[in-house]
Amino acid sequence: MESKTIANLSHAVKVYDKRTVLNDVSLSVNSGQILGIIGPSGSGKTTSIKCLLGMEKLNSGQATILNTTMPNRKVLGRIGYMGQSDALYEHLSAYENLVFFGNLIGLKGKQLETMIDENLQLVKLSAFKNKLVHTFSGGMKRRLSLAITLLGNPELIILDEPTVGIDPSLRKDIWEQLRTLSLQGKGVIVTTHVMDEAEKCDLVGLIIDGKLFEIGTPVALKEKFNATSIEEVFLKAEVDNHA
Repeated sequence: MESKTIANLSHAVKVYDKRTVLNDVSLSVNSGQILGIIGPSGSGKTTSIKCLLGMEKLNSGQATILNTTMPNRKVLGRIGYMGQSDALYEHLSAYENLVFFGNLIGLKGKQLETMIDENLQLVKLSAFKNKLVHTFSGGMKRRLSLAITLLGNPELIILDEPTVGIDPSLRKDIWEQLRTLSLQGKGVIVTTHVMDEAEKCDLVGLIIDGKLFEIGTPVALKEKFNATSIEEVFLKAEVDNHA
């Protein structure tokens, strides 16, 4: 399968209240590729994603997804996005949430039921299908949010801190699923604070103080910084940045 660019953020500049939050950030992800974005809290990871999706307006630069300048409503239907906070209806069951969000993206009938069952199984929530969401733990809500994100079989999957509050064994399952999705030709973008997750990405972009400090494969980054892990790369990069 030939790889093609699915999403591209080019020379992105974003200013809030005279403070430059993104300073000339360029990132792209191809079909079949997982891009991890790492960096300290407040470094610009979430802002990069929101600018790429067109949720935030760039001061300069360009955001394109599937060869279309963002924001674009039609293209949004081909993207699965999971933000840091769970957008769930607490008074509905897990199943009712999935039906509601499935209908929003045009899924109905047998197709919707199949997708719901597959994704509940993936996040290990099948047994809780009819339980009200307000009875769920934080980790269960995160898992339901992921199931909703994957419902429409999106071509681009963007996950902002997807595994916060999720136990290690399920985190492993989720990453195996992300790899399966990438092998199906989907582009995946993940922001994470968990450095061993960054090791699982094809490319890692390190954002510090609103600048793309470095981007490369985990192996190339470890070689460049003479490090044995991405965590060590991250720590050395922070020192270099403040030197």
